[in-house]
Amino acid sequence: MSRTVEEIFKDYSARRAGIIRALTEDVDEFYALCDPEKENLCLYGHPNETWEVNLPAEEVPPELPEPALGINFAKDGMNRKDWLSLVAVHSDSWLLSVAFYRGAQFLRNDRRRLFSMINDLPTVFEVVTDRVADRKPPKDRPGADGSKSKNIKRSSDGQIKSNSKPVIEESYGEEDDEQSETLCGSCGGNYNAEEFWIGCDICERWFHGKCVKITPAKAESIKQYKCPSCSNKKGRQ
Repeated sequence: MSRTVEEIFKDYSARRAGIIRALTEDVDEFYALCDPEKENLCLYGHPNETWEVNLPAEEVPPELPEPALGINFAKDGMNRKDWLSLVAVHSDSWLLSVAFYRGAQFLRNDRRRLFSMINDLPTVFEVVTDRVADRKPPKDRPGADGSKSKNIKRSSDGQIKSNSKPVIEESYGEEDDEQSETLCGSCGGNYNAEEFWIGCDICERWFHGKCVKITPAKAESIKQYKCPSCSNKKGRQ
């Protein structure tokens, strides 16, 4: 069944949200479920943003790549913080494997676009170990007028310019031009100088104003913009 980059990214984001909830908000419940006396257990994130600790699928081969087996065994003899970090690392690997398994039919450019969208999000490990703030901030890229752009660009008279190019990370190799494309953190669409964009001051992702329902006029009164994902995350804490 053919899927789009946006569909797979949405599935990835939802599964990731479920796992992060298990390892943060619901960590006491998750920790208790991972009994070392039980059989091999796995942590699953589901497309509805829920999580589950269960035995691996009996189907061979499984419908999707399986998470790391026996996370409950690793718990025995490890301190809680180190064990949660280990589960987070394995969960990041599993989320990537599921995303690229489902996108196996993609050509190179779509695979790159999918990875770019995923890479804009903090990893589960970064969230669990509170290292989100340590992520290297993207370098400013010259705007249309040659100046450096950061989040909402304003001219000298205080007016917002909608044609400033969002910040992106430095690209590498011979394919710099393609890899340096900035993608909307909501719809995954490419940057267009004719559209208004706004950058989140928390996760540093960029969004079409229309995707997050922010107009240039509304942006004028925002001192620190938080995207829907970061706003919801704070509300659940």
